Amino acid sequence: MKKGQLYEGVIERLDFPNKGICHVEENKVTVKNTLPGQRVRFAAVKLHKGKAEGRLKEVLERSPLETREPDCAHYGICGSCVYRTLPYEEQCKIKEQQVKALLYPVAGEFPFEGVLASPRPTGYRNKMEFSFGDEEKDGPLTLGMHKRGSFYDVVTVTDCRIVDEDFRTILGAVQQYFLRRRIPYYHKNHEGFLRHLLVRKAAKTGEILVDLVTSSQPQPEWNAEEFAEMVRSLPLSGKLVGVLHTWNDSLADVVQSDRTDILWGQDWITEELLGLTFKITPFSFFQTNSLGAEVLYSAARRYVADAVPNLTGLTVFDLYSGTGTIAQLLAKVAKKVIGVEIVEEAVEAARENAAANGLTNCEFIAGDVLKVLDTVEEKPDLIVLDPPRDGVHPKALPKILNYQVPYLVYISCKPTSLARDLDAIQAAGYHVVKGCAVDMFPDTSGIETVVLLSRE
Repeated sequence: MKKGQLYEGVIERLDFPNKGICHVEENKVTVKNTLPGQRVRFAAVKLHKGKAEGRLKEVLERSPLETREPDCAHYGICGSCVYRTLPYEEQCKIKEQQVKALLYPVAGEFPFEGVLASPRPTGYRNKMEFSFGDEEKDGPLTLGMHKRGSFYDVVTVTDCRIVDEDFRTILGAVQQYFLRRRIPYYHKNHEGFLRHLLVRKAAKTGEILVDLVTSSQPQPEWNAEEFAEMVRSLPLSGKLVGVLHTWNDSLADVVQSDRTDILWGQDWITEELLGLTFKITPFSFFQTNSLGAEVLYSAARRYVADAVPNLTGLTVFDLYSGTGTIAQLLAKVAKKVIGVEIVEEAVEAARENAAANGLTNCEFIAGDVLKVLDTVEEKPDLIVLDPPRDGVHPKALPKILNYQVPYLVYISCKPTSLARDLDAIQAAGYHVVKGCAVDMFPDTSGIETVVLLSRE
């Protein structure tokens, strides 16, 4: 093979998260954004000792597995829903194979309960962060998702199917509102106003929060009250409870708040999950698939119950606790639950949620797990881990393992990180008792995994 030349091949399998594998001229080639069974044309971009990476140029033949027609106008352009043409059952099969392929070589074969499906396979997201930009250089204003393979080009995704109609209505109206007023988006030279549009909608209560994220650069054409009134006038099936304006002057392309103003209403929505009520602010962490989260946390709670049928009198650590969902579910039956989370806004929300749910045996600490564990006097009887995508910090993991609790429950949103952490966890004397996956992200390559580990 030669770098830059075009080749053809048939994708044999799909490795996590979206790495299609084929063989050409005795080289193992990875081509992203492909599906098993597709015949593809690709350009060789990296070559190294019998391995290569290819950049997809064209799908020459569809896979026999692709029995769905892409019902989204942005399929193949937006970088999100790579599995959209596969039946949902086939998506779950592929994800199960991927998880096993990552975990079994590390942990050995263990009872795997398969992939637990999302109750709502489409229109399931409760949060979206849309970007302002243009689809081509100096083109009209767009608002939506980045083009596949592009850091700058943005596609207006008014046909997106992983959200419901209210998201699409808000997206289209906001894009047209600013397009007519010719207000510039925030360019890579750090000039401009419009950055992101954050929309949250609770699945159970139907409450909606709209947050416009901009730079602080003054815009004479911008009228905050008029914008809020426009959003309030939209025909929505849910209940709009707040319109916000967040100032963000970070040089990085991140959605964060330097300051947030309430233009109308309130700055939170409420969601219900497994009998508990949660207050969700714009930037607090909450699973993006509310109904799928009930499946996920039910599985985690079941694993805890299987390990320790009676938590009465026991202390549980919920590390990387977010808004305290797991902590509050376990607090009903445990002596005490201590949650640790680095995002202060999430910790404040967790405390308010616990109080609203009448739970007095929850303590939530704001800080890095790595540092907080040095200051906590209590010793856990059980630990639940739900770290971010990169997994547990390598320096924090030994501190966690030093507690030598009989059982750990590890929830992972990235199985490659879980596979890495399992090496150290097993070296400390643990083994995987059982596990499952939960499909929180239908039509995309994402998957959550839950495993129960024991020292016995």
